[in-house]
Amino acid sequence: RGTGVNKNDLVSAVAGETAMSKAQVLSAIDAAINVISRTLRKGEDVRLVGFGTFYVASRKACKGRDPRTGQPIYVKPTRQPKFKAGKVFKESLGR
Repeated sequence: RGTGVNKNDLVSAVAGETAMSKAQVLSAIDAAINVISRTLRKGEDVRLVGFGTFYVASRKACKGRDPRTGQPIYVKPTRQPKFKAGKVFKESLGR
């Protein structure tokens, strides 16, 4: 496994494949992330056909155990963002 791609790498790569400047690409990526976040906060899914779906999963409250002390603790319910890859995207990765 490599080190991956960070946001700056992504901006440079997209700018290299389009006629957009790095500033325009950065603005577009930031806007897309904001729209996805806002939509998920409303409890709605974001479906990108051919890529995948962003959605929110709710986790119920439960009893847990503090790993340091071993004492039982209460774990609050949470909402967590999730991503499910679409069929076309999965197939593009090969086996």
